[in-house]
Amino acid sequence: MKSKLKKLALGLAIALVSVVALFLIVIGPWPVYSDSDFASSAYYEEALARIDAAAAKATISESPGRLQAGWASRIMTPDVGVPMGGYGGRPDGKRSAGVRDELMAKAIAIGDGTDVVVLLGTCMLIIPPNIAELTIEQVEQETPLTANNIFFTASHTHCGPGGFAPGLASRISGGEYDPEVPVFLSGVFADAIVAAYNNMMPAQIAHGHIDAPQYIRNRTRDGDVDSALNWMIVENEDGDRCYVTRFSAHPTVFGQRMMDFSGEFPGEMMRHIEQQTNATAIYLGGAVGSMSPRTPGGETADERVVALGQALGQMVVEVAYQDPNFISYANVASLGIPIGVPPIQVRPLSPKWRLSPVAAKILNVPPEGWIQAARIGDMLFIGLPFDVSGELAKEWRERAAVEGWDMWVTGFSAAYLGYLTPDRYYYDVDEDGRLGYETGLMSWLGPDSEAYFGALTNRIIEGFSPAPSEMPTPQAAEAS
Repeated sequence: MKSKLKKLALGLAIALVSVVALFLIVIGPWPVYSDSDFASSAYYEEALARIDAAAAKATISESPGRLQAGWASRIMTPDVGVPMGGYGGRPDGKRSAGVRDELMAKAIAIGDGTDVVVLLGTCMLIIPPNIAELTIEQVEQETPLTANNIFFTASHTHCGPGGFAPGLASRISGGEYDPEVPVFLSGVFADAIVAAYNNMMPAQIAHGHIDAPQYIRNRTRDGDVDSALNWMIVENEDGDRCYVTRFSAHPTVFGQRMMDFSGEFPGEMMRHIEQQTNATAIYLGGAVGSMSPRTPGGETADERVVALGQALGQMVVEVAYQDPNFISYANVASLGIPIGVPPIQVRPLSPKWRLSPVAAKILNVPPEGWIQAARIGDMLFIGLPFDVSGELAKEWRERAAVEGWDMWVTGFSAAYLGYLTPDRYYYDVDEDGRLGYETGLMSWLGPDSEAYFGALTNRIIEGFSPAPSEMPTPQAAEAS
């Protein structure tokens, strides 16, 4: 009898140890690493080589060619019942109940006679890799464009389509995966890109930014905000215009109880511009990390969405009445490449412990990122696979301005790897010793993420050189 009890106890002990070991291997916790040491890594060297190779395909000339542009709009609203993207707390599997306003995919192709870039604005939470890949495949079948020519953006509306990708992480943010969703969306995106490319004709552009701090706030700390409301006006030889805008406030005026598809305030902003100008308006989501909207009024969420969208849209409309400084000749360059990243380090509870690397695979976190960039004259577009911190975007934009660049930082570039926050905040905890949402649970790539992607961005700028401050003025280029 005693022998049987000993065997039973031993068996239970072995089973318990096995369960604990399996849990630690698959889930964790594992000790955090404190230094990614990216500068000496193989993935960093490979990323630099890819940037150099992609940038070398573009021609930067002191006498650039005549600008050409074309644009197109397509409805991308899925069937009612498809899950909604955003807000993990939505009920009933996140399944949509209706359509408040149509979701749109809009593309603008801009070229200098040699190089072309297409900026794609979408009413999406993110652009996941599977949809980007399907879109690129279809575009390559119908045009000379490649991944190097397409600049993906998402408005980050939390009322757009979900069901867009497999994996636990996507299920949390976008509901149950529906394989028909990426097929539908990629088809719409590709159609808009191809149409924009085929619509290209001689054009001129003007651009700038408006400071709009009254419509944005830092939701995480008493810190800076990216208050730049970027605008670009493109006018073709027929006199038709397209307004391209970018702003960094999270489109989260509607909360998780909203179950109807909506472009949120970016959608209202585009509609207002189009109604006031009889032009096409495209919205590119900015550096939304830590950035929340500050609405100008309204008792209901619907009223606040309208008020914010119209207020921002009107600021852009008024620019058109101020005789923008159009140019007809400018360099165009672009790149879009996969890049390796540091080991995933998700810290849901403690600054000292992280999830197992196996957990990242269970969550289906992409093993690599995607970085994209475009130069249009002295405009510099940088797209990163994150909710990019608005504080970082502001710092980078101000540094780039010294060299004459008008930098537009966007996120969700054909991949999603959490939040990119300033490295100086990585170890910050509250008075109870707990990490914040953005710096703990959502800063997936470790303590030197800002330094790594900042270094890659600097390499892109070098590849797109000479800088605007070293180039002839647009008037001189046109005269030559």
